[in-house]
Amino acid sequence: MANVTKPRLRVNTRGAVVGTYVEGELVRPSHQSGYMRGNASPFFFDWNPALRDQRDDVFVSYQQAAARAIDAIHNSGWISGAVEQAVSATVGAGGLRLAARPNPQRLGWDAEKTNNWSEIVEGRWKEWSERPFECDAAGKSSIAQQTENVLRAYFSHGEALALLPFINRAGRRGTKVQLLPPHRLTQDTNLATRMFQGVSIDSYGMPVSYRIRNHKDDFFLASYSPWVDVRARDAAGRPQVIHLFEGREGQMRGITPMAPALQTVRQYDQLSDATLQTALIQAIFAATITSEGPTQQVLEALQSEEEQHTDAPSIGTLLGAQAAWYQNTKIDLGGASRIAHLFPGNKLEFLRSEQPNGTYEAFAKFLLREIARALGLSFETMTGDYTGATYSSVRMATSENWPIILRRRANICGRFLQMIYEAWLEEEIDSGLIPFDGGLMGFIANKPAAVIANWRGPAKPQADDLKTAKAHEVYKNLRLMSDERIADDLGYDIGDEYERMAREAALRKQYGIPDPVPVQDDPVANALLNDKQKEAA
Repeated sequence: MANVTKPRLRVNTRGAVVGTYVEGELVRPSHQSGYMRGNASPFFFDWNPALRDQRDDVFVSYQQAAARAIDAIHNSGWISGAVEQAVSATVGAGGLRLAARPNPQRLGWDAEKTNNWSEIVEGRWKEWSERPFECDAAGKSSIAQQTENVLRAYFSHGEALALLPFINRAGRRGTKVQLLPPHRLTQDTNLATRMFQGVSIDSYGMPVSYRIRNHKDDFFLASYSPWVDVRARDAAGRPQVIHLFEGREGQMRGITPMAPALQTVRQYDQLSDATLQTALIQAIFAATITSEGPTQQVLEALQSEEEQHTDAPSIGTLLGAQAAWYQNTKIDLGGASRIAHLFPGNKLEFLRSEQPNGTYEAFAKFLLREIARALGLSFETMTGDYTGATYSSVRMATSENWPIILRRRANICGRFLQMIYEAWLEEEIDSGLIPFDGGLMGFIANKPAAVIANWRGPAKPQADDLKTAKAHEVYKNLRLMSDERIADDLGYDIGDEYERMAREAALRKQYGIPDPVPVQDDPVANALLNDKQKEAA
């Protein structure tokens, strides 16, 4: 057995290790080793944040962060426009479109039956979701409009809240969607009953009920209590509350994505206000007089000869009323211009505004870039300023931000729609409006396979449509991209497009119109494409 040498440590009188003997030599610990250099840097002296769960951080900051984010959206054109841009890029004009994709293997269906059933479901969903009277508890908004409001609530509060009540309307009892402001969820916390920020959970952390602050207009809650507890699901497991947010493990509530940039938003507002005030002051007080003479003589020298010999009040009288005049009158250098002859030694100097200075634009753009980054947008998209941007830079910025849009579309908007879709589909099958093998019980038994769906939104923005089309053409010729994938990139449904093309082909044949010539076989089209590519290059 090999001999093992035990390490020898040197300690001080207090028992602290001050060094280790290595081969007979004392090696003292270095203060520069380890993370953060042992906190010896002066930059760490006042930086001592507490280490705690994410839900505790959200609990402390939720109300103030939400209030400040809402105020920024209401009063900042940059923030309001950025939120609208993000909503448009994520949801689009007509909302996310349903693409029912049930699992045919699990259901025992062939391709034809699956396609026919999907078309029936998509058609019924379109009829229901576009009629506010049918889908909205308030009868005001379509599902697409509600989806937009859900995403706006995500930007302001970091979460979205909705109920799924059954409402009997026009003789038909059905599922409706009731959006609520997320701050209506109370901040009540009782660890003994597993309630945190108004959300009660079971021993595994799954929400079981939500405490919602009552309102005089919430007749469907039917309670005189200041709050009411609403079960997350009914006895059959059907969702009654939709609560969406992006968070970490153990987190009960969301936080606005603008929270890290709220200070920057405030800094930008103060910078622009201070710069404008300085420029206005310099514009108002744009002339100074340098003189060795008394003030009254200098001011009389600025008067014309006619003004000096009239019975109007003298300058001295006017100086006496100067204080009251300043309180009730703004200084304005407007009026007719004239040349004044000053006394010897007097100097009249006109000043120009020095605001905004040369560093203002660069610093303002720096602040706006941080805000845009927090919102998941590029600087150019948020501000509309493409000065100095190239095709490559715009394309790269779009590619980097596009996964953020897809994630929000899937995790916020898509989950909101999916929960509504599942509850609605169950009701439609139960009422017999949508056929299903085995009726309601057959659907419940095969629900995970039957409710699979995709939610399509607007296509990815392209800086150059021609280059994108050429890329799709190359990938398709290499057998690396299908027609469906190309249609997805363009925001289209491949089934709808094939149906349109078949209908157009039949109409062309009916009226004797020749089919379009493929681009690669058309010399004129090839010449135009080559010219276009040269211009783009």
